Amino acid sequence: MTQLNNAFTLFLSLLVEAMPFLLLGVLLSSVLLLFIDEQKLIARLPKNPLLGALVGSMVGFLFPVCECGNVPVARRLLMQGVPTPVAIGFLLAAPTVNPIVIWATWTAFRDQPEIVVLRIALSLTIATIVGWVFSVQKDLKPLLQPAIAKSWEYNFSPKQDLKTSTQSPLLQSGTFLLNQPGQMVRMDATVLQASLAATAPTKPLSDRLRLLVDNTIQELRELGAVLVFGSAIAAFIQVAVPREVILNLGYGPVTSIIAMMILAAVVSICSTVDSFFALSFSSTFTSGSLLAFLIFGPMIDLKAIGLMLSIFKAKAVIYLFALAAQLTFLFTLFINLQII
Repeated sequence: MTQLNNAFTLFLSLLVEAMPFLLLGVLLSSVLLLFIDEQKLIARLPKNPLLGALVGSMVGFLFPVCECGNVPVARRLLMQGVPTPVAIGFLLAAPTVNPIVIWATWTAFRDQPEIVVLRIALSLTIATIVGWVFSVQKDLKPLLQPAIAKSWEYNFSPKQDLKTSTQSPLLQSGTFLLNQPGQMVRMDATVLQASLAATAPTKPLSDRLRLLVDNTIQELRELGAVLVFGSAIAAFIQVAVPREVILNLGYGPVTSIIAMMILAAVVSICSTVDSFFALSFSSTFTSGSLLAFLIFGPMIDLKAIGLMLSIFKAKAVIYLFALAAQLTFLFTLFINLQII
């Protein structure tokens, strides 16, 4: 019974901690949908995949969200046709490379400024590399959830649906809306949302505000349910596998990094306060293992995996997890071995 109470307390604490940031992310996502002209936004983004990934990784300075709030914003960026390296870079780096987290890390590790600098630099580097790697996948649809894939395809080939089809729209199934004279738009949920995004900046302000509220409620309902599920799993694992078991895995240069990466994924603590949590281990753990906790946790944790699955299929999340884990381990091992 005590274990059940502990699990419920952890579940509530994770939920209370994450919900405000999820709401912030959903609001930013709605603003992107209705007030940003995605064609102008995309036109100003770098075409080079590596540079695009770096720019996406630095966008967190403009959108200070943690690992819960970054998912709806990254999802919106993909649905609006932003290049994959930009969206992936933002998804992985924004929870760390933003003013709130930088200030919190500086407050916790004021006596170890190298931790602050290396956390930012390595998070940017890892997010940029992973975003660049994903740019190799030109057709992202096999990695996206079906609803996101439809919107992504719509943005990259908006006129292909009807103009290049050899089949008359009259012979196709589904519901269509009349767009411009002589043009029709298929009435599909995601396609319709993308269509709204393309025309939203031209709508009256009252209509845009109403759409903002509607979209915020819809996304909060969808992602909120996923967050509840992810928080429940994270709370259960924390109770089933006590953190002492993980920490006892070892204190060596290699095993300490592995232990802190596992701990970061399991505890699923918000990036805005994780530096104070890591500070409690600073007297016993190496700098490399502390950085592994501070870098890997905001990118991949049990709570955020559920939210990521609202964008990507499972195999894409596994790719993200594997790449981020390997790069974090490699860089922090270099620090432990004093190669960096």
